[in-house]
Amino acid sequence: MTDHQLHHLLLDNLSTAVLLLNDELDICYLNPAAESLLAVSAMRFCGNSVNALFDTGDGTYDSLKEALATNHPFTQRQAPLTLPDQSHITVDFTATPIQTTSAEMLLLEMQPMDRLMKINREEALITTHDTTRNLVRGLAHEIKNPLGGIRGAAQLLSEDLHDQPELREYTDIISAETDRLCNLVDRLLGPNTMPKFLPVNIHEVLEHVAALAEAETRGSILIKRNYDPSIPEISGDRGQLIQAMLNIVRNAVQALRNSPQKRPVIKLRTRIQRQFTIGKTHHKVVCRIDITDNGPGIPEKLMDRIFFPMISGRAEGSGLGLPIAQSAIHLHHGLIECDNERGETRFTIYLPLDA
Repeated sequence: MTDHQLHHLLLDNLSTAVLLLNDELDICYLNPAAESLLAVSAMRFCGNSVNALFDTGDGTYDSLKEALATNHPFTQRQAPLTLPDQSHITVDFTATPIQTTSAEMLLLEMQPMDRLMKINREEALITTHDTTRNLVRGLAHEIKNPLGGIRGAAQLLSEDLHDQPELREYTDIISAETDRLCNLVDRLLGPNTMPKFLPVNIHEVLEHVAALAEAETRGSILIKRNYDPSIPEISGDRGQLIQAMLNIVRNAVQALRNSPQKRPVIKLRTRIQRQFTIGKTHHKVVCRIDITDNGPGIPEKLMDRIFFPMISGRAEGSGLGLPIAQSAIHLHHGLIECDNERGETRFTIYLPLDA
């Protein structure tokens, strides 16, 4: 094997995306990892200016020209790229000037950061959920203890006032309000029974939720299905999965009712997703469920807090639907994410299939 063949073999088997630019910053080589990252073939993309990948306003192109002119390498973190298919990714890259006998060239080594950034966000979500859950549990038990004493005292007082109905009315109010607070605390705590994990067809769960939503809206909101029939049964608690997805769908229904949208639509979509990390656990395959609506969206200031208890974008909302949904999915070792994009709000649920 010649040195030239060995170099090509090494470049072709690197997991790092490598691009070679000439002195005009035109792309003259991509290794297979770069073709995969940029979703384009080397034959098609070679000869194009690297400027096609970078936003001209962020100064990256000028930095590449300066690196070539001064012969100084540099590294840029979390640089946004626009791919030939107009999709967007984020990469870390290092630019290294190379002197050859015939010309000056620039070597770019790229590492995709989207998945790493997403994993970090997911870990933050899970950590926040655990912290909030522990806080709510402690607070709920501290609240329930005195509530039980108040209710007991109100009942004893009511028995002593059997001949004074006008005063018993006040003790009845105390008992009723105490019960209401107890119910609120119970909802904060979530399900009070351990989940029963059995084989569950996720599409049967979604169809049950869709039927309930269609009955509640009387057909005023169109519900579209887009299912992957190849998804196998998952191990889960059917009741808790229904509750989690119903809470998300009902939030979408409420958002669409308060929206001027003339054609309100909720989309239910399922897909298989491979090689996915939830928290610190890597799964070979997960079930992805997208629940999307074309309502007004979630206010940007609430996006980081929507899974906290008592946080709601609606004046009449309790702020408990999403925390309860998150608790149920968390018990299934899954994850919920939320995104606002292109006039749609999308909640994505990931449930492991290899558990």
